[in-house]
Amino acid sequence: MKPPSVYLSNPGLVCCAGKNREEFFAAALRGDRRGVIPLSLRAGGMEQTFLVGRAEPGAAENSRGARLRGLCAAALEQIRPAAEKALGRWGPERVGVCTGSCDNGTEWSLPAHRTFFETGAFPKNYDLRVQGAAAPAEYGAAFFGLRGPVLALATACASSATAIIRGAELIRSGICDAVIAGGADIASDMVLLGFTALEAVSPEPCNPFSKNRRGINLGEGAAFFVLSREKLEAPAIVLAGYGESADGHHLTAPHPEGAGAVKAMEGALARGGLTPEDISYVNLHGTGTVLNDRAEALAMRRIFGDKQPPAGSSKPITGHTLGAAGTLELALCWSILNIPGTLPPHCWDGVQDPELPVLRLTGPAGIPGASEKTNRPAPARRPPLVPQDKIQYCMSNSFAFGGCNVSLILGREKAAPHERNKGNRY
Repeated sequence: MKPPSVYLSNPGLVCCAGKNREEFFAAALRGDRRGVIPLSLRAGGMEQTFLVGRAEPGAAENSRGARLRGLCAAALEQIRPAAEKALGRWGPERVGVCTGSCDNGTEWSLPAHRTFFETGAFPKNYDLRVQGAAAPAEYGAAFFGLRGPVLALATACASSATAIIRGAELIRSGICDAVIAGGADIASDMVLLGFTALEAVSPEPCNPFSKNRRGINLGEGAAFFVLSREKLEAPAIVLAGYGESADGHHLTAPHPEGAGAVKAMEGALARGGLTPEDISYVNLHGTGTVLNDRAEALAMRRIFGDKQPPAGSSKPITGHTLGAAGTLELALCWSILNIPGTLPPHCWDGVQDPELPVLRLTGPAGIPGASEKTNRPAPARRPPLVPQDKIQYCMSNSFAFGGCNVSLILGREKAAPHERNKGNRY
């Protein structure tokens, strides 16, 4: 028997490029990198400056400094209409939560530990549970009054993409009828200093796949969907395929040939009954580090060969939002499938690395092969790359520390495998 379809609601999100889906997608179409700004941090007796995609959670950020909760609240509130429909249709016992995150409460933990080292005691309001891995998932369940399964996933920068898969499996197994799925992360002092110690942070704007790339810009944000076995909202977008792998090549570095990334993309295509020719756009993991970009470019070549689909990384405009990145970038794919217009430009300096396979990167006019020569926003108006009704499937890649690799494919409901247009290449 064919497993039930998994529908995705309108996404709720917040990041440095926008306080909701509409603002984020508009910034992505402009190639607007202005949300990634300098941030100074004093540590070890010296001041360091980072380029960071700082999100604005708004009034929901609580007085104890739990910034992560504020981001979650801002994004969860946006999916309330779909969540309430799910609750009304199936009841709170049949609605679960799956969230992914890397940093849990360290913006509160570090000051508390400084106080402990200075005074011998933690602040009176310090609660270790807030920085537990389960905190965002428990918060999401409490936010909507859910009584279904509550799962917390931690697969590094693939965490929220993994949460989407686990949520889909809860629905397809019959355990849940709907699941709140997504993730959140913050650019805390610990995260900034940790990635600096790994020599992964760029002092310049992120420049994915360029010969001149120097690393990541960190960011923060939250993004959530309501996954369901029946359509709760228009439009009808489904999780058409998903794949994951764990190559375990190294604690932080990817497999040098992109072996795990290949397995994840192959798995997503196979599960969806799709071929590489069906994919209209790929949101690349595209961190801008030397090793990650090389591995992903090689994997893309293995999967798509000489017929590369249009592709690009959105991390130059959001920063790398760590555990939130998978769902945030899936929300971008959701918007591409549903909003008339063009594909987002891939923001870089246009300098091809001769050691990398050539990808079909979208440029400032949404045209594959064009290049972004500056860090300024691209022109607001540009002709559509392809008719919107021809964009049927979008793939989003998340390739993380520890060899945790996830590839997700979104599609329009009408684009069942037997209806594919085999000549549809862009």
